[in-house]
Amino acid sequence: LSGIKTLKLNVENGKVKTVRVNMGAPILECDKVPVKYDDEKMINKPVKVDGKTFNITCVSMGNPHAVTFINDTDNLEIEKIGPKFETHKLFPKKINTEFAQIVDRNTIKMRVWERGAGETLACGTGACATMVAANLNGLVDDEADLVLLGGTLHIKWDKNENKVYMTGPAKFVFDGTITI
Repeated sequence: LSGIKTLKLNVENGKVKTVRVNMGAPILECDKVPVKYDDEKMINKPVKVDGKTFNITCVSMGNPHAVTFINDTDNLEIEKIGPKFETHKLFPKKINTEFAQIVDRNTIKMRVWERGAGETLACGTGACATMVAANLNGLVDDEADLVLLGGTLHIKWDKNENKVYMTGPAKFVFDGTITI
Protein backbone atom coordinates (compact mmCIF):
# COMPACT_ATOMS: atom_id res chain seq x y z
CA LEU A 1 0.00 0.00 0.00
CA SER A 2 3.04 2.29 -0.05
CA GLY A 3 2.12 3.78 -3.45
CA ILE A 4 -1.42 4.69 -2.42
CA LYS A 5 -1.94 8.43 -2.02
CA THR A 6 -5.41 8.47 -0.44
CA LEU A 7 -8.05 5.92 0.37
CA LYS A 8 -11.81 6.47 0.65
CA LEU A 9 -14.14 3.83 2.09
CA ASN A 10 -17.82 3.51 1.15
CA VAL A 11 -19.50 2.07 4.24
CA GLU A 12 -23.07 0.69 4.28
CA ASN A 13 -24.68 -0.80 7.39
CA GLY A 14 -21.36 -0.76 9.20
CA LYS A 15 -19.52 -2.70 6.47
CA VAL A 16 -17.09 -1.46 3.85
CA LYS A 17 -18.65 -2.05 0.42
CA THR A 18 -16.16 -0.34 -1.88
CA VAL A 19 -12.75 1.28 -1.63
CA ARG A 20 -11.60 4.22 -3.75
CA VAL A 21 -7.85 4.70 -4.12
CA ASN A 22 -5.93 7.62 -5.56
CA MET A 23 -3.36 5.79 -7.69
CA GLY A 24 -1.46 8.97 -8.60
CA ALA A 25 -0.52 10.51 -11.92
CA PRO A 26 0.10 8.42 -15.02
CA ILE A 27 3.61 8.63 -16.44
CA LEU A 28 3.75 8.76 -20.23
CA GLU A 29 7.33 9.81 -21.00
CA CYS A 30 9.20 6.93 -22.63
CA ASP A 31 12.39 7.42 -20.64
CA LYS A 32 10.41 7.21 -17.38
CA VAL A 33 8.19 4.22 -18.25
CA PRO A 34 10.84 3.00 -19.38
CA VAL A 35 10.54 2.10 -23.05
CA LYS A 36 13.24 2.42 -25.71
CA TYR A 37 11.39 4.54 -28.24
CA ASP A 38 12.49 7.64 -30.18
CA ASP A 39 9.46 9.85 -29.43
CA GLU A 40 8.73 11.44 -26.05
CA LYS A 41 5.60 9.29 -25.65
CA MET A 42 4.50 5.98 -27.13
CA ILE A 43 0.77 6.25 -27.89
CA ASN A 44 -0.84 3.83 -30.36
CA LYS A 45 2.44 2.95 -32.05
CA PRO A 46 2.95 -0.26 -34.06
CA VAL A 47 5.31 -2.85 -32.62
CA LYS A 48 6.08 -6.26 -34.08
CA VAL A 49 5.86 -9.02 -31.48
CA ASP A 50 6.33 -12.65 -32.48
CA GLY A 51 5.79 -11.78 -36.15
CA LYS A 52 2.53 -9.89 -35.60
CA THR A 53 2.01 -6.12 -35.42
CA PHE A 54 0.32 -4.69 -32.31
CA ASN A 55 -0.39 -1.02 -31.68
CA ILE A 56 0.66 -0.23 -28.13
CA THR A 57 0.44 2.62 -25.69
CA CYS A 58 2.95 2.72 -22.84
CA VAL A 59 1.99 4.05 -19.41
CA SER A 60 3.64 3.77 -16.01
CA MET A 61 1.58 3.87 -12.83
CA GLY A 62 4.73 3.36 -10.79
CA ASN A 63 5.47 0.23 -12.81
CA PRO A 64 5.68 -0.17 -16.60
CA HIS A 65 2.70 -1.17 -18.75
CA ALA A 66 2.20 -1.72 -22.48
CA VAL A 67 -1.48 -1.65 -23.43
CA THR A 68 -2.74 -3.08 -26.69
CA PHE A 69 -6.35 -3.12 -27.87
CA ILE A 70 -7.59 -6.34 -29.43
CA ASN A 71 -10.96 -7.63 -30.66
CA ASP A 72 -11.28 -10.72 -28.48
CA THR A 73 -9.76 -11.17 -25.02
CA ASP A 74 -11.66 -14.42 -24.39
CA ASN A 75 -9.76 -16.41 -27.02
CA LEU A 76 -6.38 -14.75 -26.54
CA GLU A 77 -3.52 -17.24 -26.13
CA ILE A 78 -1.94 -15.03 -23.50
CA GLU A 79 0.50 -17.69 -22.28
CA LYS A 80 2.10 -17.63 -25.75
CA ILE A 81 2.17 -13.90 -26.50
CA GLY A 82 2.57 -12.51 -22.96
CA PRO A 83 6.18 -13.64 -22.48
CA LYS A 84 7.09 -12.22 -25.91
CA PHE A 85 5.91 -8.76 -24.81
CA GLU A 86 7.49 -9.08 -21.37
CA THR A 87 10.98 -9.68 -22.77
CA HIS A 88 10.74 -7.53 -25.93
CA LYS A 89 13.88 -5.46 -26.61
CA LEU A 90 11.86 -2.21 -26.28
CA PHE A 91 11.45 -2.77 -22.55
CA PRO A 92 14.76 -2.63 -20.65
CA LYS A 93 13.12 -3.55 -17.31
CA LYS A 94 10.58 -5.93 -18.87
CA ILE A 95 6.90 -4.93 -19.10
CA ASN A 96 3.43 -5.74 -17.83
CA THR A 97 1.10 -6.10 -20.78
CA GLU A 98 -2.63 -5.44 -20.86
CA PHE A 99 -4.67 -6.93 -23.67
CA ALA A 100 -7.85 -4.86 -23.73
CA GLN A 101 -11.12 -5.17 -25.60
CA ILE A 102 -13.40 -2.14 -25.84
CA VAL A 103 -16.97 -3.29 -25.16
CA ASP A 104 -18.43 0.23 -25.29
CA ARG A 105 -17.40 3.74 -24.19
CA ASN A 106 -18.00 2.76 -20.55
CA THR A 107 -16.66 -0.81 -20.43
CA ILE A 108 -13.32 -2.45 -21.17
CA LYS A 109 -12.53 -6.16 -20.84
CA MET A 110 -8.92 -6.79 -19.94
CA ARG A 111 -6.43 -9.58 -19.41
CA VAL A 112 -3.02 -8.93 -17.96
CA TRP A 113 0.38 -10.55 -18.28
CA GLU A 114 2.55 -9.42 -15.36
CA ARG A 115 6.30 -9.47 -15.70
CA GLY A 116 7.80 -12.25 -13.64
CA ALA A 117 4.39 -13.70 -12.71
CA GLY A 118 2.48 -14.59 -15.89
CA GLU A 119 -1.25 -14.08 -16.27
CA THR A 120 -2.92 -12.76 -13.14
CA LEU A 121 -6.58 -12.39 -12.24
CA ALA A 122 -6.31 -8.65 -11.70
CA CYS A 123 -3.85 -5.78 -11.67
CA GLY A 124 -4.84 -2.40 -10.24
CA THR A 125 -2.02 -0.44 -11.85
CA GLY A 126 -2.69 -2.29 -15.11
CA ALA A 127 -6.38 -1.37 -15.01
CA CYS A 128 -5.41 2.26 -14.44
CA ALA A 129 -2.85 2.20 -17.26
CA THR A 130 -5.46 0.64 -19.56
CA MET A 131 -8.02 3.34 -18.74
CA VAL A 132 -5.45 6.07 -19.46
CA ALA A 133 -4.39 4.38 -22.73
CA ALA A 134 -8.01 3.92 -23.84
CA ASN A 135 -8.73 7.58 -23.17
CA LEU A 136 -5.57 8.75 -24.96
CA ASN A 137 -6.66 6.67 -27.97
CA GLY A 138 -10.17 8.20 -27.94
CA LEU A 139 -11.87 4.89 -27.11
CA VAL A 140 -13.50 5.90 -23.79
CA ASP A 141 -14.22 9.08 -21.90
CA ASP A 142 -12.63 9.90 -18.52
CA GLU A 143 -13.97 6.86 -16.66
CA ALA A 144 -15.01 3.28 -17.34
CA ASP A 145 -15.54 -0.12 -15.78
CA LEU A 146 -12.66 -2.51 -16.38
CA VAL A 147 -13.71 -6.14 -16.35
CA LEU A 148 -10.81 -8.39 -15.33
CA LEU A 149 -10.81 -12.14 -14.69
CA GLY A 150 -10.84 -11.42 -10.94
CA GLY A 151 -13.66 -8.86 -10.98
CA THR A 152 -14.62 -5.38 -12.09
CA LEU A 153 -12.88 -2.13 -11.16
CA HIS A 154 -14.14 1.38 -11.87
CA ILE A 155 -11.34 3.66 -13.06
CA LYS A 156 -11.53 7.44 -13.44
CA TRP A 157 -8.79 9.69 -14.81
CA ASP A 158 -9.34 13.17 -13.37
CA LYS A 159 -7.40 15.24 -15.88
CA ASN A 160 -7.79 18.47 -13.89
CA GLU A 161 -5.85 16.88 -11.02
CA ASN A 162 -3.96 14.49 -13.33
CA LYS A 163 -4.78 11.67 -10.92
CA VAL A 164 -6.20 8.23 -11.59
CA TYR A 165 -8.79 6.88 -9.14
CA MET A 166 -9.57 3.19 -8.79
CA THR A 167 -12.74 1.94 -7.07
CA GLY A 168 -13.40 -1.69 -6.34
CA PRO A 169 -15.39 -3.96 -4.08
CA ALA A 170 -14.31 -4.79 -0.55
CA LYS A 171 -14.98 -8.36 0.53
CA PHE A 172 -14.48 -10.07 3.85
CA VAL A 173 -11.84 -12.74 3.42
CA PHE A 174 -11.15 -14.09 6.92
CA ASP A 175 -10.51 -13.18 10.50
CA GLY A 176 -8.06 -14.84 12.80
CA THR A 177 -5.70 -14.47 15.70
CA ILE A 178 -1.93 -14.59 15.59
CA THR A 179 0.03 -15.26 18.74
CA ILE A 180 3.37 -13.48 18.76
